[in-house]
Amino acid sequence: MLEKADLGVSYAAYRDAVRQAVDAGRTTGDHQTPELAEYTVLNQARMDRLDKTVRLDPDLREALEQVAAQSWLVLSEGWCGDAAQNLPVIAAMADSAPAIRLCVLGRDAHPDLMDRYLTKGSRSIPKLVAINEAGTELFTWGPRPGPAQRMILENKALPLEEQLPYPELARKLHTWYAQDRTATLQAEFIALLKP
Repeated sequence: MLEKADLGVSYAAYRDAVRQAVDAGRTTGDHQTPELAEYTVLNQARMDRLDKTVRLDPDLREALEQVAAQSWLVLSEGWCGDAAQNLPVIAAMADSAPAIRLCVLGRDAHPDLMDRYLTKGSRSIPKLVAINEAGTELFTWGPRPGPAQRMILENKALPLEEQLPYPELARKLHTWYAQDRTATLQAEFIALLKP
């Protein structure tokens, strides 16, 4: 796992890669479609907004101050709406904790790692894997906060004809993110970081 951490890029470098992809009319990763390129434009705006507005809960800041040295490996791609809603907050957490090194890895560039952390058999991202200095896994998180994950799973459990179409489900999901204002994500990390 430590070798994977060394292959990761900083959040700033990830944002630069997404920006370059948008400028080229593309997305990050192996899968290139006009729809994914459009999602990437939207996600860049989401990340820009969150980078400016995210405020960490004082309890989370306190928990982050207490952590031992660790690396957070996050599998992501620019087209992923959940990554756009969560990665800026994760980056803010890492920035506020000198003991945390954030390493962003492309999902498509690291299928071996992604396949070790599937969500119900799916390559769902973002996926965070925290490891200590010895490379031992401390915890995982992702691909989205619990209530958002339940929304997705409940929709998938419905008969096909009753499932929300993707655009409608995405609207519902991103409305939830807007109303939640990162509170659930932060609460989940407070729980994960408690000794």
